[in-house]
Amino acid sequence: MTDGELTTGDDRLVDDPIEVRRAKLDSLRARGEQPYKDRFDRTHTAADIVARWDSLEPGEDASEIVSVAGRVVAKRDQGKIMFIVLRDGVTDIQLFCRVNILGEDAYADAVEFDLGDWIGATGTVSRTRRGELSVVPTAITLLSKSLRPLPEKFHGLTDVETRYRQRYVDLIVNPDVRRTFDARFKIVSAIRRFMEGRGFIEVETPMLHPIPGGATARPFVTHHNALDMDLYLRIAPELYLKRLLVGGFDRVFEINRSFRNEGISVRHNPEFTMLEAYEAFTNIDGMMDLTEGMVVAAASEVLGTLKIEYQGAEIDLTPPWPRRTMLELTSEAAGEEISFALSDAQLRHLCDHHGVPHDPSWGKGKLITELYEKLVEGNLIQPTFVTEYPLETSPLARKKPSDPEFTERFELIVCGRELANAFSELVDPVDQRERFAEQIRAKGAGDDEAMGYDEDYLRAMEYGMPPAGGMGIGIDRLVMLLTDSASIRDVLLFPHLRPES
Repeated sequence: MTDGELTTGDDRLVDDPIEVRRAKLDSLRARGEQPYKDRFDRTHTAADIVARWDSLEPGEDASEIVSVAGRVVAKRDQGKIMFIVLRDGVTDIQLFCRVNILGEDAYADAVEFDLGDWIGATGTVSRTRRGELSVVPTAITLLSKSLRPLPEKFHGLTDVETRYRQRYVDLIVNPDVRRTFDARFKIVSAIRRFMEGRGFIEVETPMLHPIPGGATARPFVTHHNALDMDLYLRIAPELYLKRLLVGGFDRVFEINRSFRNEGISVRHNPEFTMLEAYEAFTNIDGMMDLTEGMVVAAASEVLGTLKIEYQGAEIDLTPPWPRRTMLELTSEAAGEEISFALSDAQLRHLCDHHGVPHDPSWGKGKLITELYEKLVEGNLIQPTFVTEYPLETSPLARKKPSDPEFTERFELIVCGRELANAFSELVDPVDQRERFAEQIRAKGAGDDEAMGYDEDYLRAMEYGMPPAGGMGIGIDRLVMLLTDSASIRDVLLFPHLRPES
């Protein structure tokens, strides 16, 4: 910008404190004016104006009358002319206010606007001689008075804790944050269209469960007074979605909110969003194709490319993605063969050697999984399907026919993080009953994350479940990947935080 016009980063902006703003509010009311209007008939957004009249030459006016509205994010009064920048969404438009066009009374009212006020303006579109596309108002009105100054005279809200806690302010002053969430919503829409295009039906299942199931995690517990019973916020929708397979739905999915009473980190929030999908008559291979296609569709639509950067790492999402077994990868990383042929003592020695904590109740499958997570997972940068997870850590997956110590399960790992989990579904009710019993034994041995024993789900299975594949993908983590966000809090509008002191 040149002199006379301004940007939102201009360090000469003056912002009134809260006491002055309250005095202005009182003055408006004393004059019988309404500082909080009930509506404004907007004809164009700022983006509409930029798209339609961007070709105007400096000094050229458009004849059409427009009405715009937005938040004041910058303002400078030069006596007979005043420049105001409005923001609606992430697009700014300048108001070029002239006292001879607005009139002295309306101009005087506009001088009293503060940063953060919502205002509406009606006038013509013009490009100033200095080249700034503007609206030249013939009328201007206060729509909603802001009583709190924007932070740091609009240089930006930088304190991370405050940004997450006061997301409403973060969205006002940091346009990149708004763009991240616009991308999130587009990703979810792209996934929904992809799934519907593959013949899947979107369904809704309960969020309050009488028995925690569908994943190994510690649940939140609540109490239903009328029924006098404890209920659990769902940790996963899996068992309800698979009941629908029994009922005859061939392809179902749910974009769901799930809850796990566990730690908070850059990858974990107590409530999170994931997609779970189940398809009859397919298996783990079908789920790999589905997962790959979904991620590619979302990246292509939102970013327009499959070659992305995440936190400095170059990621190529171009399919097909490698498919490697857990044992292969762990053996390579350990420098020796890892298998179920090793004794418990040998596996525990390996855990000690590589600094992997372990519990006396763990079997070989759990020990191998922990070794893999310590030695391998964090080093898988490019998208990789890790397959053949041990039975001990996969209570809902079908056993591998050639080796029943393992299951037909995969996790998709990108940038060292699990992005998706899937398997050929266990549809044998006898086998499932035995595995539920094993989970109960694990819970009795102190495993707070073990599943409950769901007799109704077993009853559903006994009516006959078709062969099927199932998949879950973390929406929050996918958005992190596609928006280059370091923390899950950056892609949640309102992440959980400790109470304010």
